[in-house]
Amino acid sequence: MPPKLKNGDAVVAFSGKWIAWVHTVVAYAAFLGALITGLYLHYRKIVENEYYGYPDEWFPSVSSTIGDRYPERSVFQVFIAMTSGPRFALVFLWYILTARPDSKLPKFVAGVGIFRTLTCGGWTYVTSTDDHGWHDIFMISYLVATLPWTLGCIALSPKANPKALKYRKILAGSFFGTLAPMIYFFIQHKVHKVAGAYTTYAFFEWSLILLDVGFDAVTALDFEGFELVIRDIQGTSRGKDHRVADALLEKEKDKPVGQVFGSGFSWSEAIDAAADVYNGYVFWSMLTSLGLTVWYFPLWHMGISGYEVMVMCTVSPFMLCSASFRPLIIKNVRYVHLLSLAGLLAYLVKRPELRLFSVGFGVSMSCLAWSATWYTERSQSKHLEARILAWTIGLIASSLSKFAFYSNNPIWPIMHAENGGWNKTGFVLAVLAILISTRRTADNRGGPEDVGGPQGSAVLAGLGLGGLFFGLHSLLSDSSTMILWVWEGYPVRGPIAANGVLTLLAMAGGVVHVIWLQEKAASWISIFWLAVGAYLLTSYSYWTGYLGAVLTAMELMSLAFPLIASGTRHGPVAFGLGFLIYNILVLAHVWVVAYAFVPGGPLLREHTDWVMTATVFFVTIGIHNVAKPRSGKSRQRSSKFGPSRFKSYYLYALMGLELLAISISYLRFPTNDYAPYHKDEKVMTAGIWTIHFSLDNDMWSAERRIRDLIKEVEIDVIGLLETDLQRIIMGNRDTTQFLAEDLGMYVDFGPGPNKHTWGAALLSKFPILNSTHHLLPSPVGELAPAIHATLDAYGEHVDVVVFHSGQEEDPEDRRLQSEYLAKLMKDSPRPLILMSYLVIKPQEGNYNTYVGEKSGMKDIDPSDWDRWCEYILYKGIKRSGYARVSRSTITDTELQVGKFIVGQPEGNDERINEDQVPEGLRFPAKFRGEGVRGHRYHVFDEPRYYS
Repeated sequence: MPPKLKNGDAVVAFSGKWIAWVHTVVAYAAFLGALITGLYLHYRKIVENEYYGYPDEWFPSVSSTIGDRYPERSVFQVFIAMTSGPRFALVFLWYILTARPDSKLPKFVAGVGIFRTLTCGGWTYVTSTDDHGWHDIFMISYLVATLPWTLGCIALSPKANPKALKYRKILAGSFFGTLAPMIYFFIQHKVHKVAGAYTTYAFFEWSLILLDVGFDAVTALDFEGFELVIRDIQGTSRGKDHRVADALLEKEKDKPVGQVFGSGFSWSEAIDAAADVYNGYVFWSMLTSLGLTVWYFPLWHMGISGYEVMVMCTVSPFMLCSASFRPLIIKNVRYVHLLSLAGLLAYLVKRPELRLFSVGFGVSMSCLAWSATWYTERSQSKHLEARILAWTIGLIASSLSKFAFYSNNPIWPIMHAENGGWNKTGFVLAVLAILISTRRTADNRGGPEDVGGPQGSAVLAGLGLGGLFFGLHSLLSDSSTMILWVWEGYPVRGPIAANGVLTLLAMAGGVVHVIWLQEKAASWISIFWLAVGAYLLTSYSYWTGYLGAVLTAMELMSLAFPLIASGTRHGPVAFGLGFLIYNILVLAHVWVVAYAFVPGGPLLREHTDWVMTATVFFVTIGIHNVAKPRSGKSRQRSSKFGPSRFKSYYLYALMGLELLAISISYLRFPTNDYAPYHKDEKVMTAGIWTIHFSLDNDMWSAERRIRDLIKEVEIDVIGLLETDLQRIIMGNRDTTQFLAEDLGMYVDFGPGPNKHTWGAALLSKFPILNSTHHLLPSPVGELAPAIHATLDAYGEHVDVVVFHSGQEEDPEDRRLQSEYLAKLMKDSPRPLILMSYLVIKPQEGNYNTYVGEKSGMKDIDPSDWDRWCEYILYKGIKRSGYARVSRSTITDTELQVGKFIVGQPEGNDERINEDQVPEGLRFPAKFRGEGVRGHRYHVFDEPRYYS
């Protein structure tokens, strides 16, 4: 008979703790049941991975246990289905326990709990075999939602139950503490292919499962106060008990955390913040596109073209110095912002010159609009801080979009629908964002807030802003820029492109730092750490150098706030001067590598360290110039202008961007399971191509067209030249990221952007065992980069060299380089293929150094007289075919390809007909005749084959 309670009869009543216990038992049964079944029936199969099996690996991972094998998968799915009921009930009871009329957090946490439950079902019932993409989406979504669920549950824990809170903190700390070693051993397995590493990874992965379920099991202690009728017999859900979050906010109400999160939630304010951040994103998207569109012209002119003057369009804030123009601009700043969107619509202009002018006009208006906005709101700290927050988070959003799109920004004017652009969507959102964010008009009748300290100098403020703008743009506008500064080849000893999320997290850390510790941001401690970071980044490689990158990112982002605020105190001239100094640093940043083509170039040759020193020096001057409050006013100012609730919306946006970055990093992590096109024939198809910085003849981004040709020619190993795009003038891009991940190839970027070359990269279907970067002798002209790598080709070690020699105008440089490279190739004891750009005539001059006794190398086709730039040479391996494929409009240089058979001797120069060649050794037939998309076999009009 149902029990009778004080408020009436109950149909059924049992303690709420049993919901938690049933959930725990059934969830553990799902995982452990699958594990026991798998170990009993398929032990050796489920411990095997793509590299090793038993006994090197002897314990299965979670994914291999619950995957596609029957009956393990069925056991897991049945028990997970049984878990869903208690799981939804657990989330519901937790909401009942923690709900308060004046708080939105319980609703948010409940929503996250439901979302996690649904995504768990997603990755459980949609396996990687069914649909790999959706399986990963569900899995990543589940993992990302774990963070707000865990932190939310801790924040909402009833204070009256310290035991439950203690267990939650222990389990949560253990859970997140397990992530670092788990990721480490996963990298050891996936990248370094260490035997046994996956077994260790598996133990950490299983620990996460136990801790995750255990965290939710703690609710059994909280639900003891519930009796399911459902009736709260202790009144806990009516707010009689304070939560951890309540106590924290009460204690910290006068401190930053309390001021930021201490009030309710407003959708209108959240939309305003999102619009502001998107406006910041658009600013950075347009600014980063300016140098890229300018670069097209000196690239094709092979020297200064005159269009470089467009970089000066950023100095438009000087217009605000005019007493007649300033009121007009400030009053109509919304329309100035709208005019700036000409930069987003530039993709509609087909003629490169006019497209550049459209971008230049848009950037000019954008710099003017943002400077006017900052200056206008100088008298209202809250509004000014919001704009600076939006501008800095907009940079993170821009860098994140490039992280997601393999270093291209989808709304750049070099993008369109055919090559992955989102231009229309970006423009529509930009219009909406401007209309929303500019509807709030600041009261600009007052001057800047009086902080009581020395006012400083407008010139010094401008120098600080110039250093800031340049530092943010040159180092942080792409998450992989500083990673490539510290890259030194294989084996991997530092970060890779997928680790760009760490740069984005460091940038976010700088923003959070200035919100939490606003008055300490403009301190000499910050300058010290900025200088340390710049020194480590400039002087060291691998993880030590990247530590400097992290410090630099954090400090530059945090220093943006005091430097921009200081600029508003000195009038528009500070912003105009800031962008002028920025332009000078941009030119110096190009001069260090383009010294052979520009006036006065040798003065800055290879002096990135000078440019970095100038950047830090200018920022230091700017911080020294920041007005300091008098001590008597410090506390009053902190209270009046310190962190307030509006900042919480920008933090929410920041958190959302960083969670997205983590998800993208997971999706972009290399699989390292690549295979050559014709492995049965043991063929290595090698190519050399100068890709002209991935801008085609019509100023469009060419990565996808490059990808298509490499894929259709079935190239296993390719050397790409003119690939270093990690400068402002080239958009801070990296073509190799997209090519390597889309084609499934290992990649060595080559000498980094701080090595002052035009770039040389290696992509390979075969594992790269070791690679060394070389800068060949160049006493006069541009530096000549080379990569010497050893590949594991069908179990044999084969060396490849990618090389770009100096210019025709520097014969002594080229002679010294030929001798250096000849010795390098001669000293290699292994079969070797050279993929190169040599600037020689066949059979003449330095050709006889590269080919012959000095080097031990042979020409892939000595009878091919129509060559000047690209050459393929080889030794110790059988050459079976050679082809030259026309470039279409992708670049200014053809693609040369050679086929080699691994494990066979060199052979002779006797040519044979294609019908004598096995099918797997032939070049694709589609490029005969007229070919496809402007690509065809040319010069000989067909491939050549050799016996």
